[in-house]
Formats: sequence, C-alpha cells, structure tokens
Amino acid sequence: MKLFFALLILLIVVPLAAQEEALPEWDFGTLFYEPPPEPAAGQGDPEGEFSPMAMIRLPGFTVHATFEFILGLVPGWEFAPWFSPPPGGDRGFSWELAGDMRARFDIDTQISEFLRVRSALFFTFPDLDIELREFFFDYSLFHRVFFRGGRFRQSWGLSPNFAFTNLPARIPSPDHTGEPFILRADIPVGIGGFQFLALTRENFFDEDIQRRDIGYGGKFNLALRRADIDVGAFFMEQMPFRSFLSIKTTIGQTELYNEWMGVIDVNDSNNIGGAVNIGFARDFFRNRLTVNGEVFFNTEQDTYWYRPETNITEAEPVPFNHGFNLALNLIYRFRGRGDPRLFLQALYAPGENSGQLIPGFRLTPWEHLELYLAVPMAIGVSTGHYYHNPPDPRGSRPFAVVMLVTLRGGIRVGQ
Repeated sequence: MKLFFALLILLIVVPLAAQEEALPEWDFGTLFYEPPPEPAAGQGDPEGEFSPMAMIRLPGFTVHATFEFILGLVPGWEFAPWFSPPPGGDRGFSWELAGDMRARFDIDTQISEFLRVRSALFFTFPDLDIELREFFFDYSLFHRVFFRGGRFRQSWGLSPNFAFTNLPARIPSPDHTGEPFILRADIPVGIGGFQFLALTRENFFDEDIQRRDIGYGGKFNLALRRADIDVGAFFMEQMPFRSFLSIKTTIGQTELYNEWMGVIDVNDSNNIGGAVNIGFARDFFRNRLTVNGEVFFNTEQDTYWYRPETNITEAEPVPFNHGFNLALNLIYRFRGRGDPRLFLQALYAPGENSGQLIPGFRLTPWEHLELYLAVPMAIGVSTGHYYHNPPDPRGSRPFAVVMLVTLRGGIRVGQ
C-alpha cells in the first residue's frame, strides 16, 4: 500500500489548473439553505468558473444588498434516546435558540478592462458584528494570465461529502482556523489550464508572519470529451505534502467521480498514506429525485479541514474519519406551491459501527419566507467517530431537532 501511494505521488506531482465546477454541496448548513443565484462567473461570483472574457467590461459598479432574518428553536439531548443515561442522571435535555439578523452588501467594481475589485461586508445582530467577509481584486495581465488576490473562498476537489482533495482547506491542527488570504494565478490552456496559489490563515499584514505559515499549491485541469481531469498538489511546512487526482465523467444520465490522494511526510519518508473515493450522482423522475452515493477510504489519522460558517453553523475544524466511510444523500422535490422538498443525509463508518442521519424538509409557502425542520442525530456505538462529532448546529449533542423560520430577500443596483 505504501509503495502504491508513493508511485501515485510521483505520477501526479506536476504543475497544476483552472477550477472546475463541483457537485452540489451536501454539508449540513446547505441542506437548509440554498443561496440565491449569483451573477455569471467573472461578474461577481467569487467561486464560479473563471471566464477571461467576462473581465472585458466597461467601468462601473454593482451593489447587491441581501437581508436575512432567522428565528427558530434547536432542542437536543446529550444522550441519544436509544442510550441509557448515567445512573442517577438525565438525558441532558436543553433548549437552544437560533436567532440571527444579518445584512450583506456586495460591491463589485469594474475599474478598467484589466482590474476588478469585489468586497462583501456583513452586519449581524444581536452580536453587532461588522465583518469584511470578502475583499479581493482580479487583474488581467495581457488577457493571458489572470490574478486574484485577497480574502475569498477557494475550493478544489469533487466530493460533496468528504472534502479530502480540497487541499487549500486543509489545516495543520484545530487551532489553525480563520479565513485565508490567497494569491492565485490562472493560466487558461484551451478549455482547461493551470492554476497556482499561495495562502495563509495568519494575519497577512502581521510583521511576525513566517514562511511556515504560508502554503503553496497548484493544479492542472484537462477537459476531455468524455472526462474532466484535475491533478494537483499542495504543501505547507506544518503539514505533509499532499497531491491528488480527480476524474469526473458522465455515463448516460449518471455522473461518476473518482479521486485519489497521496500523502508523504517530508520529515519522515516512511510515513506515506493516502485516500481514495468513488461516487455517483443522478436525477430521477424528471429531476424530482436526486441521489448521491459515495465510498471513501482514508489511511490518514488526526487530520482536519476548515469548514466555513453557514447561516446556521459556526466555522469550525472538521476531522477526517479513518478507514472506510459511506455516504448517501437524497432530495425529493414535490410539485406544487411552496416548492416542498424532503432530504436525507446519511454517513456511516462500518469499521466503527458509527454514523449520522439528517432527515428533514424545506418549504417556501410564500415569497421570501422559508420553513425548515430537520432531526440531526448520531447513530451507532457511543464511542464512534460520528457520536463524538455530531451534526448539532448548536453544540455537540448527538440528537437534536432543528426548527427554523427564515425571511430573506435582496436587491441589486448598478451603474
């Protein structure tokens, strides 16, 4: 196995590429909330496909203001109903409120044919926080090399369940959190191309920042008629060297994806490992039912990735589980008023007899108003991975009920 992963690393350690569109996210927060459609890539969408021609625009600006009000309850138990509480104790029932009011102002400014600047300012209540969530520039060098620098979200990989090939999101330990500062360069080649980046999660303007706090990586995208291939690598002195290969194709109406990752500790050449997955996604019944399934095998232990916050969960480090892991996701969209939909997310580690389930539904009875109900729970043995890392959005309880009412809307103006 070690020899196999060593050969894999040698095969795929090459310069690397343009970001491809990922499968829909199945993270807990996004099961509740699907953000409104963003403008086309290069016109205000920091996470979309990069379109060089979208940079050729007349000077001007666009302001997109969105407002969101969330109110709900999240009751939960410290002991799942199928486990007995300690002698003389109770199940640790607690009520948690889910209340939030936030406003976001996105300002997208096209200064010239070559330079664009985008910023996103958040105002939240009752915390009374003001945060510059995004602030970056896009600069075109002769329409051949496209730079982006600042604070924005960057994602690699295909898996919507296990982000093990999203190497820029890897962190050395749970203490290394925070949104990154990134400098990225895209060099289109045909309909694919190269992408190189450097990032740090430390204060970029701090004089004490050191070389070990900066990570470097790149990837190459090869878009063929029958497959989309990404190969890349990432390194930071505080972490092992990692490289990956991802392949996505469509057979009939089924989308298939397969990813490989090789890991080698530069301080200990005998410490070699890796991970691999295979998954699929398909729509049935005229796109009313969406099914995603995945098998993931991981040889790394005590490794983490940084998950940004959503509208109901805080940003946090997330550990990868060792060994075999299975994932199944279902969304069923009913016809009729309110766009009702049922969803189910299931994760399971057979070797530990540990898993999690998140059944729920979403309903939009009137314009701007959405109702949510979900029951995130950890299943299996009480010593398993998912029982100690439950999907409770308001703590670490293995069984909870999430009830939310959300009112949101936005407006866009420009010159």
